[in-house]
Amino acid sequence: MTTGEDLAAQVRGLLDSLREPSFASFLGDWPRAARRRAIPACHLPVLRWLPDVAAGAAPFSVDVVDELCREAPKLAWRQSYGAGDFDAQFLGNYGWTEILGLHGPLASERIACGFLLLGPATHYPRHRHEAEEWYLPLSGTAAWQQGEAEWRERSPGMPIHHASEEPHAMRTGAAPLLALYLWRSNNLAQTARLG
Repeated sequence: MTTGEDLAAQVRGLLDSLREPSFASFLGDWPRAARRRAIPACHLPVLRWLPDVAAGAAPFSVDVVDELCREAPKLAWRQSYGAGDFDAQFLGNYGWTEILGLHGPLASERIACGFLLLGPATHYPRHRHEAEEWYLPLSGTAAWQQGEAEWRERSPGMPIHHASEEPHAMRTGAAPLLALYLWRSNNLAQTARLG
């Protein structure tokens, strides 16, 4: 199996096991036989939080988190922003990796699936994108804001849905956050816009 293939199978199994009705349409778009591709590994400073994430993984997510930690050195960890957008403190505590989509080891044109990792005491400010999005926190409790609503704490296992173009933000407390994400769009090449 290629890098990410076992991880993608575990993620799919986890999502199936949750029997969350809102995930059903995303899982219906999950490719049955995704084309595999080699993606060069890329590391980011935020990976230093993986031991803490593994130690704090919720029971339902332990297998997926352990597999991610094993695979992390072989995955391409990315950032959507640069030094012109954020300071070094944020960039040192932010990163994501895709396992299925345009950038991951398994190809998909319709949905993307991967992991967001934020270090402790990190505020990811308001941003939006055309893609519909689901987050599923796997380790760490964080506060999330959607639109103009109040900030709400979300624990591991609590799905968070963002409609197309809905502004949203998140901030971590004392622990890092690892969240699974699902994106769906006819244009997965889009990027998030701040503000």
